[in-house]
Amino acid sequence: LAVLVVGLFIIKLFVNALRKGFSKKKMDPGLINFLLSLINVTLQVLLWISVLAMLGIQMSSFVAIIAAAGFAIGMALSGTLQNFASGVLILLLKPFRVGDFIEAQGVQGVVDQIQVFSTIIKTPDNKTVVVPNSSLSNTIITNYSAEPQRRVDWTFGIGYGDDVDKAEKIIRELIDADERILKEPEPFIAISELADSSVNLVVRVWVKSEDYWGVYFDMIRKVYQRFMAEGINIPYPQMDVHLHQA
Repeated sequence: LAVLVVGLFIIKLFVNALRKGFSKKKMDPGLINFLLSLINVTLQVLLWISVLAMLGIQMSSFVAIIAAAGFAIGMALSGTLQNFASGVLILLLKPFRVGDFIEAQGVQGVVDQIQVFSTIIKTPDNKTVVVPNSSLSNTIITNYSAEPQRRVDWTFGIGYGDDVDKAEKIIRELIDADERILKEPEPFIAISELADSSVNLVVRVWVKSEDYWGVYFDMIRKVYQRFMAEGINIPYPQMDVHLHQA
């Protein structure tokens, strides 16, 4: 009886100490509760087996039954256990966090919840996608929110014969007027290709990650409007057909 009481008291102290340690590590509350429950039950089972053995009860058969049952359950739930192990790794290693915009398993969206067995992603068109954690831990993940800055790339085409210097000047003026675009690293503008129907200008600027899409779409609209106002042609694919009379 003394061993049982003291053992339960020590287990309680140990579990509470683990809870404080996990909380300081800022682990997910769901993962903390699951791990502490698992540890608590395991330690109590071992304590009861030890106490019963001290009373002279033969526990070898019970231990064998428990081991066989555990093996059978483990085989039946192998996929679930794999998802659980992957969920623990995700919560510990943090390749992404709640609120990050990621791409994995052909899905793009914002991480809504990181659960023990699965991760819930909200797509840009407001679909809810539940991805098993084992899939995420064994695939390539692109985290668009991991870095504080991102580079925005555009390709603007102008017609052959149009003033390239004037087009570059217009684009640079629009860049300088947008306060969301960072001065460092310096914006980059250059001719990237002499295409079939256009001279293509590549434009690269750096912005804060949260400003990426706003800058991307606004610049396309502004460049189109300024090019039209300044008489710079924005070509489209076309084909000249010449008819020769035999």
